[in-house]
Amino acid sequence: MASGGGADDLGRVTVETCGGELVARVARGEPDAFEVLYRQLLGPVGAVVRRVLRDRAQSEEVVQEVFLELWRTAGRYRPERGSVHAWALTAAHHRAVDRVRAARAGAERERAAALREYRPAYDSVAAEAERRIEDRAVRAALAALAPAQREALALAYWGGCTQARIAALLGAPLGTVKSRVRDGLRRLRTELG
Repeated sequence: MASGGGADDLGRVTVETCGGELVARVARGEPDAFEVLYRQLLGPVGAVVRRVLRDRAQSEEVVQEVFLELWRTAGRYRPERGSVHAWALTAAHHRAVDRVRAARAGAERERAAALREYRPAYDSVAAEAERRIEDRAVRAALAALAPAQREALALAYWGGCTQARIAALLGAPLGTVKSRVRDGLRRLRTELG
């Protein structure tokens, strides 16, 4: 391919055989050279982008961005660093990965903003009244227990003690503590309905 030739000598040009010269002509702003580059690389560039994005609409946008980038950066292409094909596919892969990262970051920002703005849909006065009613019911149910059952349940649930630890603290046999906890829970269920 002769440098400075017209569109008629581009008919035989391929990215594989004359890629460096073709990109040099693209860098000089020759639209026919860019058309040849576009036609020959559209399939491979599109395949790389689709494989990363898996979304047709976004893939089409990214393919356009890749070719715009190739047009703009053609002057920086260096054949010693790799083939035109590899240069274009690398640009395609980078653009597609950037789009995935941007989408993830955007989704994460939206999720974080939604969490910050989230306000539970409840009436705080009604919720507080309900909590107080439940507290009174639990206190009344606990008061209805035998003192030994109440003490065993308090140590187990509010004190975080195991039944063996409760037995040691109260100086009672383990079987007795187990019975107190079991019977106390049954009575609480009955009282609380």
